[in-house]
Amino acid sequence: MMFFSRWKTLAILAVLLVSSLLCVPNFFPRAELPGWARQFSLGLDLRGGSYLLLEVDLNAVVRERLESLADAARTRLRQQNIGYVNLAADPANRRVSFRVREAGQAAAAAGVMPEQANQITASTGTSVPDIEVTTAPDGTVTATLTEAGLRAKASGAVEQSIEIVRRRIDETGVAEALIARQGQSRILVQLPGVEDPGRIKDLLGKTARMTFHLLDESANPLSPTPPPGVMFLPAERPVPGQPERFAVRRRVEVDGANLTDARAGQDSRNGEWVVNFTFDSVGTRRFAEVTRQNVGRPFAIVLDEKVITAPNIREPITGGRGQISGSFTARTANELAVLLRAGALPAPLTVVEERTVGPELGADAIRAGVLSLAAGALFVFLYMGLAYGLFGWLADIALVFNIIMMIAALSLLEATLTLPGIAGIVLTLGTALDANILINERIREEVKNGRPALSALEAGFTKASGTIMDSNLTNLIAMGCLYAFGSGPVKGFAVTVAIGTVVQMWTATTLVRLMVSWWYRAKRPKELPVLGRGRGLLGRLARPMFRLVPDVTKIPFMKGARAGLMVSALLSTASLIGAFYPGLDKGIDFKGGIVMEVRTPEAANLAQIRSTVSGLNLGDVGVQEFGSPDTVLVRLPVQGDEAGTQQAVNAVRGALEQVAPGTRLLRVEAVGNRVSDELFIGGMIALGISLLAMLVYIWFRFEWQFAIAAIVTLILDTTKTVGFMVLFGVEFNLTTVAAILTVVGFSANDKVVVFDRMRENLRKYKQMPLRQLVDQSINETLNRSLGTSMTLLLSALPLAIFGGDTLAGFAWVMLFGIVVSASSSVFIAAPIVLYSGEGRLRRGEAGRAASGKVGAPAGV
Repeated sequence: MMFFSRWKTLAILAVLLVSSLLCVPNFFPRAELPGWARQFSLGLDLRGGSYLLLEVDLNAVVRERLESLADAARTRLRQQNIGYVNLAADPANRRVSFRVREAGQAAAAAGVMPEQANQITASTGTSVPDIEVTTAPDGTVTATLTEAGLRAKASGAVEQSIEIVRRRIDETGVAEALIARQGQSRILVQLPGVEDPGRIKDLLGKTARMTFHLLDESANPLSPTPPPGVMFLPAERPVPGQPERFAVRRRVEVDGANLTDARAGQDSRNGEWVVNFTFDSVGTRRFAEVTRQNVGRPFAIVLDEKVITAPNIREPITGGRGQISGSFTARTANELAVLLRAGALPAPLTVVEERTVGPELGADAIRAGVLSLAAGALFVFLYMGLAYGLFGWLADIALVFNIIMMIAALSLLEATLTLPGIAGIVLTLGTALDANILINERIREEVKNGRPALSALEAGFTKASGTIMDSNLTNLIAMGCLYAFGSGPVKGFAVTVAIGTVVQMWTATTLVRLMVSWWYRAKRPKELPVLGRGRGLLGRLARPMFRLVPDVTKIPFMKGARAGLMVSALLSTASLIGAFYPGLDKGIDFKGGIVMEVRTPEAANLAQIRSTVSGLNLGDVGVQEFGSPDTVLVRLPVQGDEAGTQQAVNAVRGALEQVAPGTRLLRVEAVGNRVSDELFIGGMIALGISLLAMLVYIWFRFEWQFAIAAIVTLILDTTKTVGFMVLFGVEFNLTTVAAILTVVGFSANDKVVVFDRMRENLRKYKQMPLRQLVDQSINETLNRSLGTSMTLLLSALPLAIFGGDTLAGFAWVMLFGIVVSASSSVFIAAPIVLYSGEGRLRRGEAGRAASGKVGAPAGV
């Protein structure tokens, strides 16, 4: 209906006003805003900073629990005079086992283990032990960590690690750091403004578990294996004249968890840097007991399985205060104090993925994104206004509010805007007008069929609504899959496009309709400005100034149906062969490795840089100029493990500084083996599920012939896009996967437009041969299909020109995919419907008509 009640009009205006107000806080510094105001934040790729993905070593958690269990069992068995042999922890099987010497003591020995069990809360709400104890006939007692115990231990370790990581980073003074759990055992850390996260990684990489142990003076530290209950630990900083290895008793006399404070200071006697610490009441009491009972014996302070110092206890220490010395500098003393204050990690953390962007590169990315957005907006605005006249200009006004509402939604969600997110906004400029093109073309068609002005407007908006819903839902399916299986900035792209898709459906079907109704009530025109040319400048601008193709065409597309299918099959086959040989150029996301973008003070000496980095023995090194003579891209293969990847990053940094002092690090990406495999699998799953979901949806909305045609065509479009990437060496990474999924969504959108017209004509022309009907449907929707492709091309082209190297691959894949999708609707999807539907679609339609069943609403 073109009538809008007052309350509905006020509601629409209220939405626009609230959206505009929600955008305002983004123009002011966060510190100047009240607490209720919300802003979207810039991602690290736009403002600079570091992204670290840490993994908790859960194997270490299990190993520590089992060793603790074994040590406690050893003590209890000795106290109860139970003889045993072969007491050992078996982390691989998550168990501790031993055999009693006398079979009659097996029951008593088994009873020792439950005393050492931790109580966990089961799903029933009751407390149960975390170990299960069994006894074999030969007297072997086995305590196995239960699944519930393992899950509880792992979850607790990750949560505790998150809290300690947060404390450590807060101590460094990094503002607005984001620390969040990701998956079962990983922690995401984002550090805005941190260009070199080396110090942060050092802090996070240390477990910082400090414990106090007595030394076993009877054991020989030079022996190949330690005696039971003893471990050989190295000195953290070897000092001449002192042993490099210590025989330390496993029993923890005092745990560093009982520390309440630790501060760096200088020893008043010799001026050396030390760390002064304070215990809580439990630690004070235990420390006093141990020092009182062991005066004259060496007492080792152990940090992360290294002995910091092992002084002799001169006298009992009862005040709960102590001092750690060990050849510290001011920096190392402060770092140790930070670690001890934050607390010990329950397990080691490994950096499995690192991405660092300098502020200089972030500023370049913002400029490129804004320029692409401005150029795309200008191209699309002019096209719509000149191609559709008054209704096109009204669609442009709606597009402005479309962008405002997108920004408002991002602000309300306090989302993070990344560079791919900006690309999503740019592409939304093109897709947002698809619905308006469908509506305008339908209005034009109704006018040509002789409908009066008001009736044509009603028919245009009403009949286009079903197609708009179908085509945009396919795009939402693709973005949902990308968000579910994507990672990092690519999720931002999916969120931005999804928000834009929902918003543009509302602006096209509601806001534009409201503006058209205002215009109609004010002018009461006898004819609509959709045909011919007007007089004067305003008259010409109010009417369409050009058409991509004539209104009436009778192109026999299906004469080329067989040729189209054969050419498509050949191209897709060649593309699949190319995907395996020579193969896709996988980016760091999917094959792992290290990429470093650096800027030297002068034009870079590539040969010298290559020679220096190659001398580090890190594998095949790639060094190339990147955009300008003073910017260099260094590529290294994936290292043996995640720890090796981080060592390689640090080594290359040092080498580059030696070759060209003053070199600035613009970008670092380091991805380990496991993460790259997971990202690749996630990308492939996203593609597969999106195709499957679209098949199910189109099958539900259309006859099965249309669904089969759509999914086969989407697969062929995808393979050709892959072939394009192989042919032109476009890097295959998460960003290009996002481009392929966007192409898949757009391609499905285009197919739905043509299919809707075929379905409508099947009901309208009962006797028309299917071949003629398919040709007529394509000709009738030609301007719609080409118009939607044109707006998306005009919005994507600036990304390829101005988007910079980061988005260049994304943009060119998009441009190629748009062309392929538009042609495949005609030469692949339509012929498949023709050959699979001959004799079937007609019978199905007749059967439904005879039974009185009504089909789905007619589309465009």
